[in-house]
Amino acid sequence: MKDSHRIIVESRKVKYDFTVKRNITILTGDSGSGKTVLIDLIRDYRRYGSDSGVFLSCDRECRTIDNEDWERQISEISNSIIFIDEGNRFLTSRKFAELVQKSDNYFVIATREKLPMLSYSVNEIYGFRKSGKFHEARQKYNEIYHLYGEISEQRMVCPQYVLTEDSNSGYEFFSDLSKQKNICCFSANGKSNIIFGLHKIKKKEGTCLVIVDGAAFGSEMRDVSEYLKVADDIVLYAPESFEWLLLSTNAIPNVNVSPILEHPEKYIDSKEYVSWERFFTTLLVKRTQNNSLWAYSKKKLPAVYLSSKLMNAAKKLMKLIQWDV
Repeated sequence: MKDSHRIIVESRKVKYDFTVKRNITILTGDSGSGKTVLIDLIRDYRRYGSDSGVFLSCDRECRTIDNEDWERQISEISNSIIFIDEGNRFLTSRKFAELVQKSDNYFVIATREKLPMLSYSVNEIYGFRKSGKFHEARQKYNEIYHLYGEISEQRMVCPQYVLTEDSNSGYEFFSDLSKQKNICCFSANGKSNIIFGLHKIKKKEGTCLVIVDGAAFGSEMRDVSEYLKVADDIVLYAPESFEWLLLSTNAIPNVNVSPILEHPEKYIDSKEYVSWERFFTTLLVKRTQNNSLWAYSKKKLPAVYLSSKLMNAAKKLMKLIQWDV
């Protein structure tokens, strides 16, 4: 499935109005915040239709599943948006992750737990809050909002240390960029090692910039976010991916993918790509494969990507990060 899909669910007492645009959307929040109410309303509508007192509007079929016969249900449902409530034990299983990767459905999962088997974006983790939109009415409007942004600070950051999730091309790029400014750059060798890497770096003085592929970092975001709350001088930068950053510079000859970058959801098939990070990697590889100088490899970065022109273009995209001090 592709594209974005608006979902409106409402009863006499409550209303939800939100849009999903990736294969996995996470709804989180404390007990009583509204996650289960949303899924119960969709379940009631599926069972009783208009007699349920629920109004549901979406251009795709909205379904719910639970522990009973969940594998068969996922396998048989197609081109739909599947809602799953927390408490279902299969959510953390490898089998569930495998079915999601092969599915042409979108999944909206209500959970307070991390799901390490799944690749999901930091930009598709949402919380709930009451809105004043229906302040004078009896109906409550539950607004769904982004919990995390691309960068964890809203002030200019001048790093003394850089920690990258990547150990290959991304690390090469940021290591070279850091070296130019006498900044130490380290690799965590994987997204699950970020906090371990921070423990080692924070023995040193100075601000540390952590760079991760936001499109696939969602499962680690809660733990890292909690760490950032108690640790001084650590800033998280989570663009879609390193390849997305390179494509966004428009500095690669004969590679213009602006329409794709503007609305990736219109081009990315959820069944073909488990995350947008995978898509942008494939896109960059394909668009440069016939240019021997610029042919991109995730394992080894061609020297031309370290040119001052491309690096300066990348720095302009990294808002609030000051490299030139």
